[in-house]
Amino acid sequence: MLSDSEALELLSFLTLDTRPDVKGQATEYILGLSAHRDGCCYLRSKPDFLVALVDLTADPSIAIVKDCYHALINLSADETLHQVLVTEANSLPVLFKNLLDAEYLFSDRICTILSNLTRHKKTCRTVLKVLQEEVGLSHLVEIFCTEGYNKKASLHYLGPLLSNLTQLSEARNYILDKDRCVVQRLLPYTQYEASTVRRGGVIGTLRNCCFDYAHHEWLLSDAVDILPFLLLPLAGPEELTDEENEGLPVDLQYLSEDKKREEDPDIRKMLVETLLLLTATKAGRQTLKQKNVYPLMREFHGWEKDAHVAAACEKLIQVLIGDEPEQGMENLMEVHIPEDVEEKLKEADAKEQQELEREQEEKNKVPEGMER
Repeated sequence: MLSDSEALELLSFLTLDTRPDVKGQATEYILGLSAHRDGCCYLRSKPDFLVALVDLTADPSIAIVKDCYHALINLSADETLHQVLVTEANSLPVLFKNLLDAEYLFSDRICTILSNLTRHKKTCRTVLKVLQEEVGLSHLVEIFCTEGYNKKASLHYLGPLLSNLTQLSEARNYILDKDRCVVQRLLPYTQYEASTVRRGGVIGTLRNCCFDYAHHEWLLSDAVDILPFLLLPLAGPEELTDEENEGLPVDLQYLSEDKKREEDPDIRKMLVETLLLLTATKAGRQTLKQKNVYPLMREFHGWEKDAHVAAACEKLIQVLIGDEPEQGMENLMEVHIPEDVEEKLKEADAKEQQELEREQEEKNKVPEGMER
């Protein structure tokens, strides 16, 4: 790594006033550092470099700005840098200001950075706070739902950002506000064919919202009618009996022979998990049984090849065909779990989460010289 004198010299080149060719070499060097764990660790101890990267997103050179954003994507993929980026580098106001610009060339990179920064609750709370101050969650949803808001960026990664934000009850309360009709606006994106990222982000948002079981009856009612939007991506071309078809929601009846299921296994798993969450209450279980969800899940399970998705489906089927819980245990989210069992479940969940996060961290990195 750099000596202190070399670091000071490099930092002096990372200014808006520096000659473009020298500045370009400096940003390329920082991008190279950001692509490796040791480099991220070094930059974490040098917050002045992060401040400089954020400042240089205003540079007139597109190549330099691109390098800065790629480096910030890499750095934001490392959880240990999150607090430094949002506090000492004060990156959020700049990111949100640029995101609002409908002509901004690098908005997709901003969405990726914000998605990375909101993966964990602590920084997610900070991002939501600044979002509400600088933009407003309502405006963010408006941008997400406005096709072609930015002609130079797809903004698909606003989907995962919304999903991450709904880890927090404040964001869920906004999405589930009965007077705002936000959740209804998001539902059509469960079948958004143009982007797996956007589709998965919305389904992750819906899944998070379904942890709030007090809203289940409303979500399943005609006011929202969430069920067809969760089931249709899981339904295939298999023929059901007339009796089975007629019990289904209208949109699920007598599907065509060329009906295809959701291709992404992670998204299929989230859809099944969302349905399972809706069975946590007695009213939810009754609705899913009355709407003939079981025959669809039976056919889906026979088709599913991914072991993790199949296991989630089996849990759902067991609830759908099983007896009702004993009196006093009707709400599965309020059932008391013995401490030793709960501890083992938490350990298993934490281990699985760590593995997923390691995989995600590597996916989110942008190697030097590679376009995202």
